[in-house]
Formats: sequence, structure tokens, C-alpha cells
Amino acid sequence: MTKEQINKLLLEGSFPEDLSRPELIETHISWVFLCNRLVYKIKKPIHYSFLDFSTIEARKYYCEREVELNRRLSDDMYLDVQTVRESSGNVFIGEKDGVIIDHAVRMRKMDREKQMDLLLASNKVTQSDIQHLAEKIASFHKRANIIYEKDILDVQKKFNDLGAEKDYLGEYLNSNSSIIISQAIDMSYAFMERNKDLVAARLKAGYFRDCHGDLHSRNIFLLPSPLPFDCIEFNDDYRQIDVLNEIAFLCMDLDAFGRQDLSDLFLSCYNDFFPSIKTEKDRKLFIYYKSYRSNIRAKVNSLRSRDSKNDAERKLILSEVDKYLKLMNTYIKQLENN
Repeated sequence: MTKEQINKLLLEGSFPEDLSRPELIETHISWVFLCNRLVYKIKKPIHYSFLDFSTIEARKYYCEREVELNRRLSDDMYLDVQTVRESSGNVFIGEKDGVIIDHAVRMRKMDREKQMDLLLASNKVTQSDIQHLAEKIASFHKRANIIYEKDILDVQKKFNDLGAEKDYLGEYLNSNSSIIISQAIDMSYAFMERNKDLVAARLKAGYFRDCHGDLHSRNIFLLPSPLPFDCIEFNDDYRQIDVLNEIAFLCMDLDAFGRQDLSDLFLSCYNDFFPSIKTEKDRKLFIYYKSYRSNIRAKVNSLRSRDSKNDAERKLILSEVDKYLKLMNTYIKQLENN
């Protein structure tokens, strides 16, 4: 769909079961329409190195994959895939007569005040919430498909991508950022070289699974039962990872909120349900995965800051980069000191 068609759908179009005008939320890869009781998500016609939504056939396929994969964790939140049609210049969602121009994932609308990131910001996430979430994720990982073939140095290569941001961050953030990035990349290389046999052994032992891939607090509702959503459907490689890599993202996110207590609690409860850290080397690998996840958040925010609308917005986004770089550096120092 084009931006013009999206605007027509927003301002003049019709949606099944919903009467009022929807709210439109735009992400870098999707348009999301929030209606009265339902949500419709349309993928943008884009093509990146890691994602291809460039054809209507591809977008339909990945809509279907999104529903299929998210149903593993999200119960009845993900309903089906709806057609987006155009007739006489009108754009609408549903099965009425018209030319099919795209497809949309249809979901039940959840209470946005129950998103975990908002609850964390308001200090409303309890130990019980974390225990229930750990049990749900561990149960999900236990039954997830096991992956036996994987480039075990893939994480190391992705870690190095942050190096492309050094010059930009050195100019717009601070000179120390370049030093942190260089030291972190060197440590990452050395750590993975020392531990590639460990990672290979974990792959052989079945710890690599078809996971969620994007497990952080913004992608979890606490209703009060935990409901993770929005897993990665567009690239299997990003989702088929070591379970420690998966939970490291959430634990790093909790650390970033200043809640290391909840991070430690989650890890402890998860490991009780699904023992995945059995040795000191496993524990260090988990810390490495946390450094990798903070590395990725720093890179993503650095790229976002390049597209900022003004200096104030760029400064705000760069403060996020700085937070994640410092967190990454903290993890790397823990690996150095052990």
C-alpha cells in the first residue's frame, strides 16, 4: 500500500466491527490501526537486507507467519489475516467486493496501560509478575522447536556492526563513546574465540530454539497473566537463537530500567523451570548475551537519531544510546573481571 492509500483508510475507510475513526501508529516497518476493540497491522512495502516486504505476496505470507508464530505465546490475541481492498477510490478492510491491494493482521485490542514497560516506569511490576512471566517463557522454550544448525559466530558478527556508528557518535554524543565501542568489539571477539566450543556444545545439546526473538518489556502485557506478543516473523535467523540470548534481552531491559532485582529474579525463576545455566561458563555467556543486546539497542537508537526531526529529538534519542553504551560497558567489564 501507498501512504496515500493508508491516509484514505484512516480518514475515509471502513473496518469490520469498528465504527469510530481509528488511531494510526507508524513504525519503521508497519502501519498499525487501533480501533474500538480490534487492531489491524499492515506491513510497509519495504526491502532491507534482513527483511523483504516488497511484494503483496510476501506481505501476505508474513502476515500469516505473524499470526501463526505469535499464537504460540499470545493465546487468542492474534485472530486472522484480513484483506485490504480498494473500490471506486475507497479503501477498506474486509471481504466486500473490491480489488485486493494488501493484507492486514487482525488482533484483539489489549489494555495499553498494562504494557510492561509502562508498568515498570510506574514501579507497578511485582515479583509475582516476574515469577509468572519466567514460568511462561520457560514453558514456551521447553516446547519450542529445537534448532541444530546455526552459525555460532553470528552474534559476534552482529556485535561488530556497532563499529559503523563510532564516527557519528563520536561527533554527536561524546568522544568516549568511540572508545567504549572499540573496547567492547575487541572484548566480544576475544570472548567468542575463547567460548566458541561452549556455544557449539549448547547448539548440539538443544539450547538453540525457535524463540520469540524480540522479548522485551514493550512487547509484553501483564493482564495480569503475562502475554508476550509481536515476535519476529520476518527473519527466522533472528528468532532461532540460544534461549539465554532470548532471556538476556528481557533481563538487560530490566537492568536498563534500574531493576536489576527483577532481572536477577527472572533469571533465577527461569533457570528453576528450565535449567539453562549450569556452569560458570554458562553464566558468563549469559552476561555476554546481555552485552550483545545492549549493543543492538545502542545501534538501533543511533540509527534512529540520524532521522530525528530536530536537535531536541536527536538529543533525547542520543541519551538512550548513551544509556545502552554504558550498560554494555558494564557487562563487558564483568567479563573482564572474571
